[in-house]
Amino acid sequence: MSTLPEQVFPEDIPDAPSDDEALDAYSRTVMHVAETVTPHVAALEMSSARRNGQVRIGSGSAVVFTGDGYMLTNAHVVSGLRSGRAIFADGTHSDVELVGADPLSDLAIVRGHHTPLPATLGNAESLHVGQLVIAVGNPLGLAGSVTAGVVSGLGRSIPVRSGRHSRVIEDVIQTDAALNPGNSGGALADTNGRIVGINTAVAGLGLGLAVPINTTTQRIIAALLKDGRVRRAYLGLVSTPIPLDASAVIRTGQKEALRVVEVIVGSPAERAGLLAGDLVLSAQSRAVSSAESLQKLLFSQAIGEPFLLTVLRDGKIQAIVAVPSEMTDADS
Repeated sequence: MSTLPEQVFPEDIPDAPSDDEALDAYSRTVMHVAETVTPHVAALEMSSARRNGQVRIGSGSAVVFTGDGYMLTNAHVVSGLRSGRAIFADGTHSDVELVGADPLSDLAIVRGHHTPLPATLGNAESLHVGQLVIAVGNPLGLAGSVTAGVVSGLGRSIPVRSGRHSRVIEDVIQTDAALNPGNSGGALADTNGRIVGINTAVAGLGLGLAVPINTTTQRIIAALLKDGRVRRAYLGLVSTPIPLDASAVIRTGQKEALRVVEVIVGSPAERAGLLAGDLVLSAQSRAVSSAESLQKLLFSQAIGEPFLLTVLRDGKIQAIVAVPSEMTDADS
């Protein structure tokens, strides 16, 4: 004898969350982060006297990240400027002075004397595409402005230039949280209120970018706090990523390498014997497949020290040892 299935009546079906309830959950998250982060973000007004007596002023945002008044911002916000003031959302303000700037990462540090407690720095390496993030800054001079969106891309790169040096800021966070002039130097926070990026540029309609807080930028921050600048090692080569052919993949175990496009005359790379057309497979025994992966190894500890490069040349794998010098304004 067959058994009839148990009937389910409409009144037995649990109600789905209403739009208002879902919105409230989203709103509560954004409100919590805004309340957590906003007190630590300042409107930054930097100034510098000119020879003609006029005062040049730059503006942006900054984030307090230490208990003794150090604040993170963008290098382009403070470019050519030495002092100014930070104005916080509660109306308090503090005179600030430039501690150091690194145009090649677009990070800078200023220090105030009367500042709120610090924000908590997070780790951008834990972010995922689609994750909710909240931007806090001072667009158009409107202190404590908050916008929300999602991480729309990771691993992006921004080309930057300082004097005759060109570089890329690696692992940049792309977000659709609305950013406007004045947001530069402000905070990009995760849903726990941790600062995972410093907003750096508006790339286009509905698109914003932020310098990530990660292992590399923590090293840059430490160098700025200690020396007011970032010392970098200089090899003197121009390279581009290239996929390896099937035979090279089998031989090397890698799918990509860096093709040397140009070797700068008189550089450590030239002295070591690197040639245009070489395929750089690894540096210091670490596989490299992008300019960023090589850049991460060229900080102060590499200056004047043997720097092992493994290259593929004419089908043969060779080991080349270069000795990087310190990057200076004279390097091309």
